[in-house]
Amino acid sequence: MGPGPINADPRVLRAMSAQLVGQYDPAMTAYMNETMELYRGVFKTANEQTLVVDGTSRAGIEAALVSLIEPGDRVLVPIFGRFGHLLREIAERCGAEVHVIEVPWGEVFAPEAIEAAIIEVQPTLLAAVHGDTSTTVAQPLDELGAICAQHGVLFYTDVTASLGGNTIETDAWGIDAVTAGLQKCLAGPSGSAPATFSAKAVERIVARKSIEAGIREAGDAVTAHPIRSNYFDLAMIFDYWGPKRLNHHTEATTMLYGARECARLMVDEGIENAVERHRLHGSAMLAGVQGLGLAVFGDLAHKMNNVVAVMIPDGVNGDAVRGELLNDFGIEIGTSFGPLHGKVWRIGTMGYNARRDTVLTTLAALEAVLRRAGASVTPGGGVGAAYEIYADADRAVRASSGAGA
Repeated sequence: MGPGPINADPRVLRAMSAQLVGQYDPAMTAYMNETMELYRGVFKTANEQTLVVDGTSRAGIEAALVSLIEPGDRVLVPIFGRFGHLLREIAERCGAEVHVIEVPWGEVFAPEAIEAAIIEVQPTLLAAVHGDTSTTVAQPLDELGAICAQHGVLFYTDVTASLGGNTIETDAWGIDAVTAGLQKCLAGPSGSAPATFSAKAVERIVARKSIEAGIREAGDAVTAHPIRSNYFDLAMIFDYWGPKRLNHHTEATTMLYGARECARLMVDEGIENAVERHRLHGSAMLAGVQGLGLAVFGDLAHKMNNVVAVMIPDGVNGDAVRGELLNDFGIEIGTSFGPLHGKVWRIGTMGYNARRDTVLTTLAALEAVLRRAGASVTPGGGVGAAYEIYADADRAVRASSGAGA
């Protein structure tokens, strides 16, 4: 019940137990095509170049940035938590001239502040995190695509922590490049990074195409200034996933099975339904920790649906509480990083764990451990407050069913 990775859906684990097939077996290439189409649904996009990068979510971030950034490009990174610093780090390693704007952890940027920075910096690329699990808040993205388009800036976002549990509209919001991971709301294991790229992003990436010598054919593109990574060279990866089936690398077959099943389950549930499920159980967890009398960190108006940051009460050893939850109840919750390290617990309700039973069990266990630690908590307040959220939701469902009848 931490900020991720979470328990994988058993259906994903079963899919991953299937036997391997060769990467150019017709069945395998069909799985790749199916995976591309499924993730178009998850990302809410019509982008042709929608695929998975083999590696953890950071592999997707690095593939996007190293393929979009040419050395010397100006890149703007709004930082409101740990993972904005990560985007800055990777962009700098790509040779970019990186400019940052920052707000205190727990806050987000107004669109006007980002636009003002774009006007001042005149970047080639805006690279922003959507939901930053270090702070549990999500940066609103819905206006940024239009701002970037107006100023001729490509727009990349990392949605690892938010995809599937929070509303993300790739095409409607005008986002040019999006990358994610499986281990949060998508209910899978870490190791595969879904990604999607607009026509504008693809044009920039393909302009840098340089096919490696060992697989190059007559007429293939070669440049003196290729994308700086071979493994994360999206220009070649696009051809690997496309009709050309370029022999770029050996596909991580088992992870593809898992990524495909994660997307299949989400599309089958319905993206809006999945977001609402995360909103409901996230709201119950938030109400529950507040019902115990615990303070919550961050701007609640912009809190992610799927994780909450709980202030550790004075006099309580945060690591000891986490240890007792794990050892005595088999429940894992997280700590945080940087200025929040040792000050908050992060409790997730995401993916397969966004369920009523997990929320209620976690709140009951947290109350028991906190009372043993000498903290002043409201007896039964956590489970009781969560039950009220669920009762309201149940009444709404009954009313909707009655109206439909």
